[in-house]
Amino acid sequence: MIPDLGRYVVEVTLAYAVSLALLAGLVGWVWLRGQRVRRELNAVEARARQKK
Repeated sequence: MIPDLGRYVVEVTLAYAVSLALLAGLVGWVWLRGQRVRRELNAVEARARQKK
């Protein structure tokens, strides 16, 4: 099932590994940023409710 990459096996494998690492990093960054924004939004909404 795995194609024979010959002498390029290291380069192709490394390219896949770097791509997956970058995608995982991007997903993690977006998730952490979403958590932070959600906390900030909850704080702003709580202050807005207290002012009413």
